[in-house]
Amino acid sequence: MHTVTVDEAQAQLPALLEEAARGEEVVIVRANAPAVKLVSATRAGYGVYKGQIIIADDFDAPLDEFADYMP
Repeated sequence: MHTVTVDEAQAQLPALLEEAARGEEVVIVRANAPAVKLVSATRAGYGVYKGQIIIADDFDAPLDEFADYMP
């Protein structure tokens, strides 16, 4: 993660955009507090959420609430 001030960000915007495009997070701080995080809009790819999404074993099991509508 790369942290810059607002003034630095204004002076270095093209370089910061390149960093974000490569997958690095750029945090812009204002008054010594994080204000904005610059990240790539296309960084999500195959496998990026592996292990973060869990589907229950009974995901596609019939719901009791719909028993009257089942054959």
